[in-house]
Order: sequence, then structure tokens, then C-alpha cells
Amino acid sequence: MARLRVAILAGGRSSEHEISLASARSVLESLDPEEYDVATVAIGRDGRWELGVGDGSVAETLPVPAANAPATLGAVDVVLPILHGPFGEDGTVQGLLELAGVPYIGAGVAASALCMDKDLFKKVLRDSGLPVARHVALREGDAVQNPFGFPCFVKPARLGSSVGITKAHDEAELRAAVELASRHDDKVLVEEFLDGIEVEVGVLGNREPIASIPGQIVPLGHEWYDYESKYDEGGMDLVIPPELPEAVIEEVQRAAVESFRVTECEGMARVDCFVVDGDQVVVNELNTIPGFTSTSVYAKLFAASGVRYDELLRRLIELALERHERRSKLDF
Repeated sequence: MARLRVAILAGGRSSEHEISLASARSVLESLDPEEYDVATVAIGRDGRWELGVGDGSVAETLPVPAANAPATLGAVDVVLPILHGPFGEDGTVQGLLELAGVPYIGAGVAASALCMDKDLFKKVLRDSGLPVARHVALREGDAVQNPFGFPCFVKPARLGSSVGITKAHDEAELRAAVELASRHDDKVLVEEFLDGIEVEVGVLGNREPIASIPGQIVPLGHEWYDYESKYDEGGMDLVIPPELPEAVIEEVQRAAVESFRVTECEGMARVDCFVVDGDQVVVNELNTIPGFTSTSVYAKLFAASGVRYDELLRRLIELALERHERRSKLDF
């Protein structure tokens, strides 16, 4: 049989550029060359595109624009947009791929944009009866407000990997935190602090999604699960399964799948929750393109659930092709 033509799209303009490249390298190493004919397209921090060099590796330096890079996306069987943050996880690239008429893994345009915006995401979940933390959204010119007391969290509305997030303990820290978050986004969230156990769960599927075994996040040497906890060696422990009653674990899985469903996600997602007061599950956020190295939380959760990394990639590719085939039968 002919090999499936796959394009890996990596890098991107956001501050999560290097994380994306690491994820893409891991994916590239795990795709069987006997099954997949792989091309790579790297997007620089300046927005320029370049095809991978001849050995199939992901380009890290982008000296010139590659005019034929977008055209490459239309000449493959499926695209793997291994991108994180704005200009990749927010529906922009997904729109390009829809226009190109090529199958791609992960959420579609609307779901990607919705889940990237923590303000809109929380509003949809609240309206769907799913518990989320209380928050207020501040835009340029708004007075700084915090109706929740201290500590509280301040976040850019549309960014990931804990970039620009602060746990504020007093009024001075609150104002500094809003200023920091405003450098990354022109919409900022002030969110209530939830004193609970942080639990993450992977979701996989299209119309019938399944949840992985959840994992409990234990930051080491940090007050909360910040950027360093996520990416520094020894920054956190992942306890699988979490130290919670079975009924609570099942509720975390149910909330994750329902969050995936009401936001109309497909393919994959990592859903981050808090368990407060021992048994109350509160959804924090949903990542439509989670970190995707073989040692990332998403991959570890499914490995613990009996789905190896290479099998996870195979299923995601199959899901992308299934969705494309289903939607190709619609009348537009």
C-alpha cells in the first residue's frame, strides 16, 4: 500500500514556539517511515514559513519565506498542526486548512477559537451546566477589579503554558499582574483561587470521545503549577491515578468528556480540572493541542490507559480522516 502523506506543522509565532518544536520532533520520530511519507513545515516567530530540510527534520532557523510551504499542505493526505498558543491553536491555522480542503488532526475552527479564549470557554461551560471558577474579564481601559479576594489568579485570556499568569496575594501584586498579562493579550482574566487538587485528563475521539485515566499534578518547589513546574526537569510529579475516590475520578472523566462535547471539539484535548472540598469537580481549561512529546502529560495519561504513543498518533490521524470524509458529504 502507498504510504500516507503527512505534513507536520510546527513552531509558530507564539511564545510557545520552542515547546511546539519539541512536540513536533517527538511526533516525527514516532511516525513509522514505512507507513507515512512525512514532510515538515516550520513557522518562525516572525511568521515566515519554511519546509523541513532534506533529512526530514523540523527546521529551527527560518532565513527566507518558503512560498511553496502553504501549497505543500494541500498536497498531502493529512496535516498534523503541532502548534501551541495563538496563531496555531486558536482556529487561525485550522481555517487555512479548511480552505485548503485537507484533513487535519484536532479541533475545528470554532472549537479551537472558543477553547483558546478562557473567558468565552468559561461562559459556554457555565451555560451548559458545567462548574468553572468565577472570573471577571478586563479589557483595555477597564478599572482593575477583583471581587474574589486574595489570593486570586490573573491570566491573559488567550495564551497557554502558564505564560503571563500570576498568583496575586494583595492589591499591589494584582495591579502588577494585570500589567504583565496585558503585555500578552488585550483581554485579561481575574479569577477566583480554588484551593484543591489539580487533575488533568486526556480526551480522544470525534463523536464518541473517551477519557484517559486522570493524573494528579503535584508541583515541586513551586506554589502553583507555573511555567517552570511544567517544563523544568523535576518541576512536578504526575500521580496516575490521582489519590482520589473512584467516584470522584469517574466524575473528572465525565466532566472532561462533557466539556469536550459542549465545546464541539474533535480529535484530542487535555482537560484540566480542580477537585475542591474532596469531591467537587471544577473545570479549569481545555487545551485542544496539548504538549505532545512522548513524555508530555497527555501522552503519559493515555499510556497509563493502555494506548501507546505511536498508537495515539495513528488514532488521531484516523480521526482526522474520518471527520474530513464525514464533512465532505455535507452540502455547503
